[in-house]
Amino acid sequence: MVDDICAIATPYGSGAIAIIRTSGPNAIWLVNQIFRGKDLTKVKGNRIVYGHIVYNNEIIDEVMVSIFRGPKSFDGEDSVEINCHGGVFVTHEILRVLLNSGFRLAEPGEFSKRAFLNHKMDLTEAESIMDIVNAENKLALKSSLNALNSSVHNLVSDFRNDLLDLLAKIEVNIDYPEYDDAVDVTHQYLEPKLSKLLSKMDVVLANSKVSKIVHQGINTAIVGRPNVGKSSLLNMLLDEDKAIVSDIAGTTRDIVEGQVNLDEISLHLLDTAGIRRSDDLIESIGIQKSKETIEKADLVLLVLDVSSELTKEDYELIDLVQNKPHVYVANKSDLAAMWQKDDIIYISAKNRQGLIELKEAIYKVTSLDTFNVNNPSLNNVRQIDLMTKAKAALKNAYYSCQMQVDIALIEIDIKTAFDCLGEITGEAYPDELITALFTKFCLGK
Repeated sequence: MVDDICAIATPYGSGAIAIIRTSGPNAIWLVNQIFRGKDLTKVKGNRIVYGHIVYNNEIIDEVMVSIFRGPKSFDGEDSVEINCHGGVFVTHEILRVLLNSGFRLAEPGEFSKRAFLNHKMDLTEAESIMDIVNAENKLALKSSLNALNSSVHNLVSDFRNDLLDLLAKIEVNIDYPEYDDAVDVTHQYLEPKLSKLLSKMDVVLANSKVSKIVHQGINTAIVGRPNVGKSSLLNMLLDEDKAIVSDIAGTTRDIVEGQVNLDEISLHLLDTAGIRRSDDLIESIGIQKSKETIEKADLVLLVLDVSSELTKEDYELIDLVQNKPHVYVANKSDLAAMWQKDDIIYISAKNRQGLIELKEAIYKVTSLDTFNVNNPSLNNVRQIDLMTKAKAALKNAYYSCQMQVDIALIEIDIKTAFDCLGEITGEAYPDELITALFTKFCLGK
């Protein structure tokens, strides 16, 4: 039997209103036992009722109660949401009363898990709920809302339907070779169909690489030799004086972190110690950490001092970032320029000039200027990893076709791809992994 569960669905702390969510086969009846007002068992679904929460003949709080009847509810079960005053004490007092009245405390993500198990949503739609909650910028929010409206589900389903069609035709050929009306599944028949599916997957994965950046933000390393204005650039982007700024070379000895939203994207900024040869042990450690940060970064902002000649260290850094997405940033443009270079953004961190041009360059180098939330894409590492595995399996099937491998063996790779895609939406996912996934959700979700 399914338990009746409850949890506080609003953030911890005092506020105007708090919401306590309940769900389960007896949720409406149980809440009705502690509610003074209309008989909730007779209230139609999708209605709000005014009354009081009462326990041992003592009024706990004045509330508005929302009634949702399954299957037309978020998780497909009968559900009651209690809107009470947002004080910490009163919220927890109502929760205590619910627990004493037959409910148990919901596990993290249990409401969403029940919605998944009751076929109200698939895994991609469940993940999109948390993506909406965690969205840090406008593009991430739009993309998450798109996924909630089944965009990823439909994308994956189309792939699976194409593969299912191939699998069915192969099975007919193997099991009923005498059936004259069946399509003759040969290597020549399979090869172009697999090639078309692989091309479609390439497009999806390319879009997904950018989509992942939209959702997770861009790990951005600000690098350069000492005293070129890295910390000043960090402070300009953050619009606060987080990093110490000094004319003394080597002031920044460790990684200084910050986060900024540039209109529709998020940058996770890392201001690194100036990279140069140094006999100072502590500074040398900072320089080594800077090089490690460059390797891990999605984007490198290489800061150069346009008011002085480029040095050997500058040229070494230019070579160092060539294999990473990067933007050359010429700082101190308010001073006389000592050199010019193509594809460079001129700024004055001191006077806060050049920020718009820098934003445009970042959009371009990360391909975010081409991102469209309506393009077919996946939204997180789990989904992308499974699509990549499905593509690898189809590649094996494609190469096997070219090598004239037995069709029955090719079918195994196609079935592997079919199952990998099913794991994206949860149609072929082990129970223990389902549980692990939903534990990442917060209480009340």
